[in-house]
Order: sequence, then C-alpha cells, then structure tokens
Amino acid sequence: MSAEDQGRERAETFRAEHQLGNVPLPDLVSLIELTLDIDVAVLDAEPDEHGMTMRDPVRQVVMVAVALTRNPMRQRSTLAHELGHVLFGDFAPPKSGAWSARSRQEIRADAFARHLLVPVDGIGSVLGDRVGERASLPELSALVQRFKASPSLVAIQLCKAGLISGARKNEWMALSTRTLASRFGWSDLYQSWQQESTTTRAPQRLLSRATQGYVANVVSLQAVARLRGLPVEQIAAEFEEAGIFPDAVTPPAPPAFESDRPDTDFTDLE
Repeated sequence: MSAEDQGRERAETFRAEHQLGNVPLPDLVSLIELTLDIDVAVLDAEPDEHGMTMRDPVRQVVMVAVALTRNPMRQRSTLAHELGHVLFGDFAPPKSGAWSARSRQEIRADAFARHLLVPVDGIGSVLGDRVGERASLPELSALVQRFKASPSLVAIQLCKAGLISGARKNEWMALSTRTLASRFGWSDLYQSWQQESTTTRAPQRLLSRATQGYVANVVSLQAVARLRGLPVEQIAAEFEEAGIFPDAVTPPAPPAFESDRPDTDFTDLE
C-alpha cells in the first residue's frame, strides 16, 4: 500500500473511531489531548521550526509541540501531521539521506493530515453532486474557510475528487489564504484565527496538575505563571476571579503536656 493510501486510510479510521464524520474539525489541540490523552504545547520557536513529536521511552509519555505562527492553516496542518506520526508510531530518529528527499513516514504523515482536515467525502457533502462540473474560485474560498485548511491542501483534495484539473490545482495551490479572505469578505475572521495561532498554550493536563498542586500548597503561583508564560499578577487575578485559592494550612497541634503523672512527687521541694 502506498504512503498516500496509508495516510488516507488512517485518517478515515481516526474520524470513524471518534465519531467525527466528515465535518470540519474543531480546535485540534483539544481534540488531540482529549482523544489520545497526550500533551500538546503551542510555543515560540525559530522561524523554520513548525512542529515536533517527542516520546519518553521509559515512561511511554508522548508530547506534541507546534510553533506560534501568523499562518493558522499551517499550524493546523502541522498539528494534524504530528498526530499522524503519533498514530503510526513514527518515533525513530530520521535516517540520513538527501536533504531534498522526504521519507515515506513524512509523506504518509502529510497524506494523513490532508485527508484528516479535508476528507474528500466532506467536500462532496458541501458542494453536492457535481458530476462533470468544476469547482469555482468562490467555492474554493468557502471550502478553505469551512475546513480551516490552506488553499494548497484544499486544491489537492478537489483534484482527487475530480472537481478540478491538475492545471487548476497547480494554479490554486499558489494562492494564499489571506488573498481569498480579502477577496471574499472574511478577513476579520482570518485575523481572529491569526490572533489565536500566535498565542501560546500550555499542555492542558500539565496545567491542570499544576493548578491542583497550587490548591494543595505544593506548587507556587510563580510556577503556574511560568507554565502559562504570563505575569504572576495576571494569574493571581484570574484565579481570584475563578474562586481558586490554596487550601488553608492547619498547623500541627502541639504535643499534650501531662500534668498529673502518678510518679511525680514534689514533697522534698518544700
């Protein structure tokens, strides 16, 4: 089976396992954390770094990290790509080879991400029965907005669905999301997505444990603030508004003083 077919089949299986149908996926960070019980972090990184998956071989703990970016579609594709690596168990270090050559694992993860984010059957449910017809540029914009995926990714899926030619696919792959948003009136929505994709996010499970530790007086407010990447004062105000306070600490009772010991006799002191 080709890497493309493996990626498509695993994406379809993942959607079926979690009853996701063919509809656009919600927040991918939460989806990954809640369905696979692994940690996901959105953090600042170098410009050329998009995402990575790490596994502790001793504790079998997996963590996915993606970079902040002004391109929300790329961030979603990176998250879906890293999810593919997790599901296929691609934790071995990459083999040496030509820099321009992409490994089978990378091609498979790309295919998984594409079919997960924009399933071909999902396109059909949006555009309806289009036998012999071709998708239009406004429909490309609608699909990019609906599935929150890049024009390049959607164009490939449209071509696989037989709704555009290879030449039109190449033409549309050169378009940017910003261009479509500006042309078809959803720039405000796109800017809100950009704001979201440039905001750091701590792993939900880790942050939950840290908060519980703060309540139990074993984790400091400063530690929670560092985890969130926010000022201590902001975390303190947020916790106060939410009614989250450390448990009251009861000092241990002093040892009892035995004043009536039967072997005590003060007669000789008189």
